[in-house]
Amino acid sequence: MAIGGFLIAGLALLITALLVFGGGQFFKPKLHWVVYFDSSLNGLNVGAPVKVQGVQIGTVKEIVLQVDLKHNRLMKPVVLEIEPGSLVSPQGEVLQPALTDKERHERLQSFIDAGLRARLEIQSLLTGLLYVNLDFYPNYEVRLTGLSYKDYPEVPAIPTTVDEVRGALEHVVTKIKDMPLDSMVRDLSATLAEIRFIVASDETKQSREALAQTLREAEQLLADLNRQLPPLIRETSRTVKEAGGMVKDLRAEAKSALTAAQQSLLKATAMLEEAKGAMANIADTTAGDSALQESLVELRDAARSIRLLSDYLEQHPESLIYGK
Repeated sequence: MAIGGFLIAGLALLITALLVFGGGQFFKPKLHWVVYFDSSLNGLNVGAPVKVQGVQIGTVKEIVLQVDLKHNRLMKPVVLEIEPGSLVSPQGEVLQPALTDKERHERLQSFIDAGLRARLEIQSLLTGLLYVNLDFYPNYEVRLTGLSYKDYPEVPAIPTTVDEVRGALEHVVTKIKDMPLDSMVRDLSATLAEIRFIVASDETKQSREALAQTLREAEQLLADLNRQLPPLIRETSRTVKEAGGMVKDLRAEAKSALTAAQQSLLKATAMLEEAKGAMANIADTTAGDSALQESLVELRDAARSIRLLSDYLEQHPESLIYGK
C-alpha cells in the first residue's frame, strides 16, 4: 500500500506538472500538414520550429523516409504540427480551427491558391540547423506529389535559397562546359600573336614616333597659346568695349531716325487727310445735280445748236440774205 500510494502520488505530481508547465497544450486542437522536400533534410530535426515570417506557429512532428514503389523513388514526408491558437483575426480574436476534414482541406487550398509555400531555411550558420518557413510566394507554381501520408493535406514545397543558387551555378557551369573552349583558346592565341607582330612592326614604331612628335608639337602649341592668350584676351575685351560704344551710338542714331520717320508719317497722314477732303469736294462738284453738271449740259446743247446752224448755212448760204 505504501509503494502503491507513492506511485499514485508521483503519477499525480507528473500529470500536474505536465498540465502546469505545458500550459494545457495537450488539450488544444492541432493541424497537421505534410510537405515533401526535394532537397536534403540534413539539419532538420523533429521539434524544429515552423515559422511564418519569423513567427513560430508550430513544430516539425515527424520526418519519415517513404518509398514510392510506383515510381521507384524515395520521398521524405515532413509532418508539420500547426497550432491554430497562434493565428488571430484582424479583430485580435483567435481563429477557430475547422471542425471537419473537408473544411480543413478547403481552408488550406485557399491558402495554397493565395501562394502558401513551404521552404527550408537555416536557423544558424554555426550549427547548420534548419527550420520550416511558411510564406506566400505566388510567383512559384504549385507542385504537389500526389502522394498521401496518413491522409494529411499536402503543402507544396519550393527549393531553398541555397538550392536555387546551386542550380544557377550548375547552369552556368554547364553553359561554360558547352562552350568551345579549345577553339576559343586557339583563336585567342592567334589574336595575341597578331597583336605581338603588329606591336613589333616598323609601322607601329613609326606611328609611335609620329605620335610622340605630334605630342611635342601640341605641347609647343599649348605653350604658345599660353603666351599669346593674355594679350588676345585684353584685345578682345577692348574690342568688346568699342563694340558696346558703337552699339550705343547706333541705338541713339536709330532712335533719332525713328523720331524723324514718325514725324514724316504724321505729315504724310495730314496730307492724306487734306487730299481726302479735296477728293470729297471734287466728288461733290461732279455730282449729277451740281451746277457744273448743269452748265456742261447747257454748253453741250449750245454746241449742238451751233453745229446744226453751221450745217444749215453750209447747205443754204442764201438764207443769210433772204432769210429762212
